[in-house]
Amino acid sequence: MSEFENTPKSYSGALLAAIGVALLCALGSLFWAYSLSGKVSTQQTDLQEAKQRNTELAADLRETNARLKVTADELGKSLGLTQKQMDDRARQIVAREEVENRRLETAQKETAQQVSAVATDVSGVKTDVGGVKTDLGKTQTDLAGAIGQLQSMKGDLGEHSGLIARNHDELELLKHKGDRSYYEFTLSKGDKKPVGTVSLELKKTDAKKNKFTLIVYADDKKYEKKDRNVNEPLQFYSGKDPALYEIVVNSINAKNQVAGYLSTPKNAPAPPPVGQ
Repeated sequence: MSEFENTPKSYSGALLAAIGVALLCALGSLFWAYSLSGKVSTQQTDLQEAKQRNTELAADLRETNARLKVTADELGKSLGLTQKQMDDRARQIVAREEVENRRLETAQKETAQQVSAVATDVSGVKTDVGGVKTDLGKTQTDLAGAIGQLQSMKGDLGEHSGLIARNHDELELLKHKGDRSYYEFTLSKGDKKPVGTVSLELKKTDAKKNKFTLIVYADDKKYEKKDRNVNEPLQFYSGKDPALYEIVVNSINAKNQVAGYLSTPKNAPAPPPVGQ
């Protein structure tokens, strides 16, 4: 005690200070060690969670890869089937186009042949038309000549008659001329029959003298043409606006029959159709 008591006070203060500093350092070290331990524990926990997440992500990645593989396989199969179908379709289209091309070529050949045949026919028709024109021109010339040979006479009323046909052939020429309308008839003695819009009755014939007696019924009137000659125009007026009608008898035979025609203006009323 005496030695301690004898130690200088300056040394005692320094020692206490050193002990205090050491205590503070120890306490600081303890606190730092505790804090570091907490951080390490937290980091270890985070690391463990990270490893767990990595494990889960790896599992998810493997599952996703497996699914992708299955999907890729299915897609590959689907694409393979679609490609096959497309190839089949393409072959069908090519085959159909080939058939259509052959059909088109055949149709073109047939059309060309038909056009050639039509051209030949047209050429023949042109030749025929040329011949027809020539024949028509000749016919018109012959017709004009034949009509020119027909006679024009005065009728029994003193009216100037048109051209007179003396037989059926000449009557056909007059019909072609088209100036008037003509109705042929044959009458037996005692007959009364309609001709055009009038009626005719044969009363008497004289084949030797080529004379006859005829009665005409028109517009509720009666005209007797007595002892007339063959090819003599027998004239009378008929219609609402009276127009000149003519009767010509061309022949008389031994059976008391006469044959001839009635001539009427082109605008005269026409007889009703047969059966009406």
